[in-house]
Amino acid sequence: MASELLDLQRFFIKEQVAMLRTVDIYDIFNPDTQEHIGQAREEVSGLQQVLRWFVSKQLMSTTVDVVDADDRLVFQIHRPFTFWRAQVDVLDHKGRRLGYFKSKIFSLGGGFWVYNDDDAQFAEVKGDWKGWNFKFLTPDGTELGEVTKKWAGLGKELFTSADNYIVSIDDDLADQPVAKCLLLAAALAIDIVYKEHR
Repeated sequence: MASELLDLQRFFIKEQVAMLRTVDIYDIFNPDTQEHIGQAREEVSGLQQVLRWFVSKQLMSTTVDVVDADDRLVFQIHRPFTFWRAQVDVLDHKGRRLGYFKSKIFSLGGGFWVYNDDDAQFAEVKGDWKGWNFKFLTPDGTELGEVTKKWAGLGKELFTSADNYIVSIDDDLADQPVAKCLLLAAALAIDIVYKEHR
């Protein structure tokens, strides 16, 4: 899991906007220095890209590669083909599962659960889909981090687009790269995997 990208506690996620593109690409920056530190990009076949013009992407499988500034794979997010409540896996750069997400059902606020590779619930993603404010909470309610559009750091005036957001992870997890990986993956999954059907 060694990666300079996972050395940080805060990440600025900025969507690349392009006309007529059927895959999502997000640049990842250090919000304190504005340095480009990585990218999250969907990896889907040409056939899937064509099908997305006619079939909801929520029904099709997708893989999101998260790479560092040198284009080295850090982790992947994978959702298989599904009709209902897919399990979304998080894999390390060698393809080993680190954990997974399961969406909530019958929940007014939406969100999903984060599990580690031992099938133990690690966190809950809970928040406001309209206002785009989310918390990462442990099963006992302790806050592990958040996803928000608000940032009081350097260059905040640049970070105003509706497709940009900050991921903050509690400093208590500074030396836990797997935990940070799962939470960063969860934040990206909010936008890439779960957003479209909200």
